[in-house]
Amino acid sequence: MQRKFSFEALFVKYCGVAAVVFSLGCLIVLLTVIFINGIPGLRLDFLTHFPSRFPAQAGIFSALIGTFWILVMTALFSIPLGVMTGIYLEELAKDNWVKRLIQVNIANLSGVPSVVYGILGLAVFVRFLGFDRSILSGALTMSLLILPIIIIATTEAIRAVPLSIRLAAFGVGASPRQVIWYHVLPEAMPGILTGVVLALSRAIGESAPLIMIGALSFVAFVPHHPLDSFTVLSIQIFNWVSRPQEAFHALASSAIVVLLGITLSMNVLAIYLRTRFVQRRGGD
Repeated sequence: MQRKFSFEALFVKYCGVAAVVFSLGCLIVLLTVIFINGIPGLRLDFLTHFPSRFPAQAGIFSALIGTFWILVMTALFSIPLGVMTGIYLEELAKDNWVKRLIQVNIANLSGVPSVVYGILGLAVFVRFLGFDRSILSGALTMSLLILPIIIIATTEAIRAVPLSIRLAAFGVGASPRQVIWYHVLPEAMPGILTGVVLALSRAIGESAPLIMIGALSFVAFVPHHPLDSFTVLSIQIFNWVSRPQEAFHALASSAIVVLLGITLSMNVLAIYLRTRFVQRRGGD
């Protein structure tokens, strides 16, 4: 019996190691191919030119600006609502069947395919509310997509705060609002920031919901307000990859490198902010 258990444990261990090695190898090969094809195309005119049917003149300027529009507006809609919902569910809501039902539905929504959110955004924001195929419709749709992630990250971060901190604050006469604002949230902020950055990183990499609401694949202008039409880097990449010319595939690789750079910068910022919060709490 002991030998069988040891064999099974050894089998599971080596299967796990093999899966990690295989995944890491595929990732390295994929990134190597992308960087080899994409780095030569990273020129200033590639970042400042609009898309074109001529590969030598094509750029990502409108897609880059549209990506930042979507990123900023999605953050404005989703972060306050997601964090406040997480605080309510974990700190203020009564522990009853209604709360548990909400939590189960939020967990289920985090696994819904992104194209379903695109269909919902098309029906509600584009057609019913009449926002048309605009940045506002795209940002609201992406906010629905990442809200469950932010809510779950917030609740988990708040749940990890020791109960002794709350009891000590109540013991010196703090109100529930003061306990949440001055004690619980600062302790949970590193985890909340990590969840927010992961959610926003997913948002800027998604193309299916934005394609469903009618985001354009060729935009030769810069959007100036939330009701303008737009495109984003993920859709521009999809457009170039679907073309038969190899030159456009190289442009897609360059755009992927830019998108990876934006995502990496967001993660570096999250690590920096997380470290600052931890150091500040340690100094206090």
